[in-house]
Amino acid sequence: MREIMSFIHWYPGHIAKAQRQLKEKLSLVDVIIEVIDARIPYSSSYKSTAQLCQNKPRLILMNKTDVSDENYNKIWARTISSLSGCEVATTNLNDINSINTIITKVVNLSEPVMKKREEKGLLKRPTRVMVIGMPNVGKSSVINRLVKRAKAKTGAKAGVTREQQWVRINDKIELLDTPGIIPTVQDDQYQALKLACVSSIGDNAYDCEYVAAKLIEILKKYYSETLISYYGFSKDEEINLSTIALKKNWIIKDNMPDVKRASQIILSTFRDGKMGKFTLERIDEYELI
Repeated sequence: MREIMSFIHWYPGHIAKAQRQLKEKLSLVDVIIEVIDARIPYSSSYKSTAQLCQNKPRLILMNKTDVSDENYNKIWARTISSLSGCEVATTNLNDINSINTIITKVVNLSEPVMKKREEKGLLKRPTRVMVIGMPNVGKSSVINRLVKRAKAKTGAKAGVTREQQWVRINDKIELLDTPGIIPTVQDDQYQALKLACVSSIGDNAYDCEYVAAKLIEILKKYYSETLISYYGFSKDEEINLSTIALKKNWIIKDNMPDVKRASQIILSTFRDGKMGKFTLERIDEYELI
């Protein structure tokens, strides 16, 4: 098997540009909503977010809880809150209660910010909020769900490009209607693998067969019974890309298993939650304290 280092590729020039653009947008807001993927809470969080966000109030959303392991959602939420000092909410954007929770928590976080403005004699205005996160963690979905409750766009602000529009969510919150993309720079290739599993890295940056094979290894480690049941294996049968392809009758020339097709379908069914609800990371894997 080829080393994963050959498959997860980063582009420093693109990352530096993305960071500059994100910092420019962050200078315009009072409160930040950071979205991470509940299936990989550690790998989908940016380790320098506090520095990047200039210590502004931050609400961390553990998103996609509809496809993650609910037992670990609670464990990770407590840990992330303790380590970051930030409010953490577990969200499923298909649930209206999650949207209401986000709005309530943002309003609460904004109160000290608005009080400071008032003490400085500044004019009263709604709190300006921005949604940030790595690719494909659900930033745009968060914005779209919040905007559905909104009254109207309020237009561009002074010093803001025409592409950056604000939407009045309620009388206390204005939301920047474009997400801030945190570049997926990673020194740890195992974390990069997790990001590839949930499609937070572009397809061209990794080898599909390698990532699918590693995903199967992780699922065998943490969710072996679910995996065995889903693909119809017995407990003594070996589960890998080839055996799954043969079990599903995905065959190519000379009766060989179609490993490429198996890889694509395995990743797709995992990402869609069709295979089950999984969390790929355990707290004891990382030196968090």
